[in-house]
Amino acid sequence: MSGRLLVLGGPTAAGKTAMAMAIAERWPVRLVSADAMQVYRGMDIGTGKPSPAELARFPHDNIDVREPHEEFSAKDLADGADARLRAGEDVVVVGGTGFYLRALLIGFAPTPAADPALRAALDALPDPHGALAEVDPPTAARLHPNDRVRVVRALEVYHLTGRPMSVVHAEHPVGEARWPARRLWVDRADLDARIDARVLQMVEQGYVAEVEGLLQRGVSRELKPMRSLGYRWMSATVAGELPLADAIEATQRDTRRFAKKQRQMLRSIGGFEQVNGDDLDAVLKVAAETFGPP
Repeated sequence: MSGRLLVLGGPTAAGKTAMAMAIAERWPVRLVSADAMQVYRGMDIGTGKPSPAELARFPHDNIDVREPHEEFSAKDLADGADARLRAGEDVVVVGGTGFYLRALLIGFAPTPAADPALRAALDALPDPHGALAEVDPPTAARLHPNDRVRVVRALEVYHLTGRPMSVVHAEHPVGEARWPARRLWVDRADLDARIDARVLQMVEQGYVAEVEGLLQRGVSRELKPMRSLGYRWMSATVAGELPLADAIEATQRDTRRFAKKQRQMLRSIGGFEQVNGDDLDAVLKVAAETFGPP
């Protein structure tokens, strides 16, 4: 008999992690992080990881499992959660990386595995989005030119298969849910203000020093994790290219925009019940309906 699954999705800074730990305090569940940045060791403050004390008390799968130069994919997330559920464990998946949640809940059309050499060559193109528009206009229209990771992946699929990703997806429509699950979408009306305050708190906690340490140990600014949200701006501050005040403002702006994208992705997946990030009682009620009395 497979385990039971509860998913806590939603935009960054909405309060998902606190709710997941509150559930784990009351039920014998396994917490599985669905955050694409928390997988990386040494990237702690800027990714909003739970504290070491919290992780010691409430272990999470997929936190601190890769170095910044190593790959971690949506398939890795889905495979790990699948194994837990097949072993009969009750699982709470918590995080806002839409592609991870989509891979677990409804899956993707089959695409070839990554080719690191090809991907590097495509990433080095002066205008990957323009190249994608020539071979796959529908996908190019769907992706923002700055969404370099997904643009390069779409180009990679085209070069490996000879067929546009839009065609591959059209030929393999998503079927039924991969697992029965309760899906909660944690959100807040005051999210923008919380995001701005959270970035300031990260800086007070040592965000700049964390980035400086990563650069000193040889982590390249060109790596995908170091180009994400605040890390790119804090790296510029460490390099003397950008005043800290400007880096903070840019990080707040980008994080607010990212939260909007997270909402869009969750809507595209579907099946989520929305709850307020302050309403722990509502979440615990759903946990009791999912896992039984605590």
